[in-house]
Amino acid sequence: MSSILIKNAQVVNESTTQVLDVYIKNGRIEKLAPQLDIQADQEINAEGLHLLPGLIDDQVHFREPGLTYKANIFTESRAAVAGGTTSFMEMPNTVPNTLTQKLLQDKYDIGQDTSLANYSFFMGAANDNIDEVLKTNPRDVCGVKVFMGSSTGNMLVDNETALENIFRNSPTLIATHCEDEATIKANLATYKDKYGDAITIDMHPLIRSAEACYLSSSKAVELAKKNNTRLHILHISTGRETMLFDNTIPLEQKRITAEACVHHLWFSDEDYKTKGNYIKWNPAVKTSTDRDQILKAVLDGHIDVIATDHAPHTIEEKEQSYLQAPSGGPLVQHALIALLDMVHQGKLTLEQLVQKTAHNTARCFQIEQRGFIREGYWADLVLVDLNKPYQVTRQNILSKCGWSPFENHTFTSTIEHTIVSGNLAYSNGQILEVGSGHRLLFNR
Repeated sequence: MSSILIKNAQVVNESTTQVLDVYIKNGRIEKLAPQLDIQADQEINAEGLHLLPGLIDDQVHFREPGLTYKANIFTESRAAVAGGTTSFMEMPNTVPNTLTQKLLQDKYDIGQDTSLANYSFFMGAANDNIDEVLKTNPRDVCGVKVFMGSSTGNMLVDNETALENIFRNSPTLIATHCEDEATIKANLATYKDKYGDAITIDMHPLIRSAEACYLSSSKAVELAKKNNTRLHILHISTGRETMLFDNTIPLEQKRITAEACVHHLWFSDEDYKTKGNYIKWNPAVKTSTDRDQILKAVLDGHIDVIATDHAPHTIEEKEQSYLQAPSGGPLVQHALIALLDMVHQGKLTLEQLVQKTAHNTARCFQIEQRGFIREGYWADLVLVDLNKPYQVTRQNILSKCGWSPFENHTFTSTIEHTIVSGNLAYSNGQILEVGSGHRLLFNR
């Protein structure tokens, strides 16, 4: 493993920004200092660049196994490192669903062989697999995923006894998708009665409504409080939900935490007019008021982390009618530069961005020696040029699906280099390493 010396970087870390040199050896940050005179196999001149901890994305769908015509772990981890995301946690609604320890291990084997980024995979919960859930090892598995809303295959957990068992007995963190299925079904029936098959995308946030989200999220919080569960609610999409969470205690003491996603911080229901099904997600993108309230909750600590819910589908699938088009879209390649645009717009600071995309994710999941720029920690780093524009085009999209909701948008900033576990994985527009990612470990 080669050593790397980064010179004169503006290092953004733990609420400060300062010019430092960083020496990386054997995969880890060996030395941080204002000036280092050390010989290294490779030297990067970071004059004028900002060095951030690599993003840790706690919610992605990389589609392998079973749905690899949309994406796979190699292609999407490649897009991730090109976007400055150095670690990801992937969801179990693949085909087959990840509902046994054997199927979970199969995904870890694929990650070990092909992932450019550091990886972890959620164990899936269903109405009838509590015995398998209980075997999950908290040390090397990020968590247990519970869909309290519709999902692929057998993954909707709607049996009250099963929910109680999972919340009471899960050996590790539970991450939930919260939308009330009965409310959505009733809303959809109402719209079908009125419009038949002519339902349009602008009705999506009315069908998958704010009420459906709040009912399910509040139920999850109630179950967690009752059972002292370590609960993490994913992709909060309404302002009302943000008040379910506590911002008066340190993150390490929280038993209930929450995540916001880039698309709920960027888009609003006004964007359905131009983006159509390309911004069809579950939970739905809602009003600009919801968007603003989610950002406020991120900044004031009601919401703890920012992630993507990266979930590719093909262009052909997305260009179907509203009722046929699947929900989800690719985001890992452009999440960081989208957030950097928000920094330029004065909506958050660089230090807040780093806190919510790296520090807090590491704290929330108790990730071992990652998420910070510290001596002795793994070198998961991204160098960005804040003032070098980057336009998203069909030609530079790396996700296998070949499209992006940001297509033709010009961002203010550019990702210059990404280092994963001490390996230079992406540099000046080129992927350099294959299989450089490591399995994440957790201090539990």
